[in-house]
Amino acid sequence: MTKQSPANIATIPDEGVDKGGQRLTPEQVTRVIRRMFEEEGGARLKIYIETCVHCGLCSDACHFYLSNNKDPKFSPAGKVKQTLGIIIQKKGRVSIDFIKKASEIAFTECNLCKRCVMYCPFGIDIAYLMLFMRRICHKLGVVPQYIQDTAHSHSVTMNQMWVKEDEWIDTLQWQEDEARDEIENLRIPLEKEGAEIFYSVIGPEPKFRAQLIYQTAVIMNVAGMDWTMPATPGWDNSDMCMYTGDDEMAARLKKVHFEAAMRLKTKRIVMGECGHAFRSVYDVGNRHLGWKMSPLPLIHAIEFYYELFRDKKLRVKQKYDIPVTLHDPCNVVRGGGLHELARYVINETCSRFVEMHPNREHNYCCAAGGGVINCGPPYSKKRVIGNKVKADQLADAKARGAKIIIAPCHNCHAGLEDIVKYYDLDMEIKFLGDIIYECIDKT
Repeated sequence: MTKQSPANIATIPDEGVDKGGQRLTPEQVTRVIRRMFEEEGGARLKIYIETCVHCGLCSDACHFYLSNNKDPKFSPAGKVKQTLGIIIQKKGRVSIDFIKKASEIAFTECNLCKRCVMYCPFGIDIAYLMLFMRRICHKLGVVPQYIQDTAHSHSVTMNQMWVKEDEWIDTLQWQEDEARDEIENLRIPLEKEGAEIFYSVIGPEPKFRAQLIYQTAVIMNVAGMDWTMPATPGWDNSDMCMYTGDDEMAARLKKVHFEAAMRLKTKRIVMGECGHAFRSVYDVGNRHLGWKMSPLPLIHAIEFYYELFRDKKLRVKQKYDIPVTLHDPCNVVRGGGLHELARYVINETCSRFVEMHPNREHNYCCAAGGGVINCGPPYSKKRVIGNKVKADQLADAKARGAKIIIAPCHNCHAGLEDIVKYYDLDMEIKFLGDIIYECIDKT
């Protein structure tokens, strides 16, 4: 059977992609692409494109490739060849239908997990290349509707869930009231100037997972930490604009986040359990703003929990006794090197730990990160089918006794929940904070 080119393969219907394409002309497409290559392409893009020898070593690193019968079009190099490769070959003179298909490939067939980078003999960063393709799509206005809606929410409210300022404060006060039923003098300090810790979360926490704020307040109180949260925008550390290719808006979001922490004269930022948010602040935000380093130190929740147990600020009353396994989130493990710290916390709090295989930096992605899950329901089935290898990995851990999956990242939680349900694995998913809250001595 003759392989079809991306331009004549039917795309999944998506209002953002379809209407965006309707507004374009072929001349606009060529003009925007050429300007992108001239102004933002640079040596890095050129070297990566010209260095790839299509050896195929990246293929077996990709969950989409492995889960789709090793179809070459799902290989990392194949995805580059179908998108930027054709654009370069045709000197930017590509059709609107091509851009629509390229958008689907870049946004929904690559999680930007960077596992392939580890196996490329030349260290080619496929995630960078797919982000460059997404940036082109953003400039052309051809972006999946669901993730673009989230980016719009960021641009208006500085949080991804359209949470208004009074709703944010009300949620914190509500969680404080709930927690005071358990610990009488507990407070969630708002706008406390000079606190040691500025604690930030992602938008879905006050919207859908407020109990995580409750649990953090209890952990902070028991550990005797000096902390605060802002009453103003800047509390949401997430950043879908980083994934839509809207670098300008991504920079604004990080600026608001950093400035909120600096306004309160805090010593450092502690981020909740989210991988992409950590990447956006730790690895991307400062560079989007033209800063060499972030203006104040920041750490992910994994490292914070590690410090609390290392320094004996938390004591375990009774270890969590249901067998657990750990999903290593891409952005905090391959991107942040926190794998051993996560295992330290698990060994402190859990009596039975079952390793996934492969694990640590070799772990498979959840298939939800990189903004893929945020592209919404049109691509849900494609996403879970595209990660059968993760289901197999979970099933293996389950066969060896694991009943709980610990995933210290929000997108990982959502992606793993979909995989567990689709493949009928009957496993429960928890955050590290869930486990810590349950087993520490609160007296």
